[in-house]
Amino acid sequence: MQGKVRSPLVVILLSIVTLGIYTLYWHYAVFQEIKDRFGRGIGGVLGLVLGLFLLPVVWFVLPYEIDEDFRLAGDTSPVTVLTGFWNLLPIVGTIVWVVKVQGAMNSIWSASTSLPAD
Repeated sequence: MQGKVRSPLVVILLSIVTLGIYTLYWHYAVFQEIKDRFGRGIGGVLGLVLGLFLLPVVWFVLPYEIDEDFRLAGDTSPVTVLTGFWNLLPIVGTIVWVVKVQGAMNSIWSASTSLPAD
C-alpha cells in the first residue's frame, strides 16, 4: 500500500485552521501508512496516542521511522532522529520539521515502487 503525498503547506495550514485537530489525524495517518507499506513501525493508533499525550516523542520517532525506510532501501534519508530538535525552536522550528518530515514522506511515496516492503 502506498501512502498519500501531502503538501507540507496544506498540513501546516490545516493544523492551524483546525487548532491542532488535523495534526492528530496526520500523526495517525503517516504512522499507519508506514506500517501498512513496510510492515513495521509503531502504527497509527500508537502514533495518535503519542501525539495526544507525549508529543515530543513523535518529533523523534517519526523521523526515525522514515530514516529506517530510506536506510533499508539503501538510500540516504533527508531526515534523522535529530530532525526532532527543530521543534525546540518556537513556531519556525515546527514549520521546518513538518516541511522536512512531510517532504521525506512524499519522497518515499513518490519512489515507492523502488523501495522494498519488509
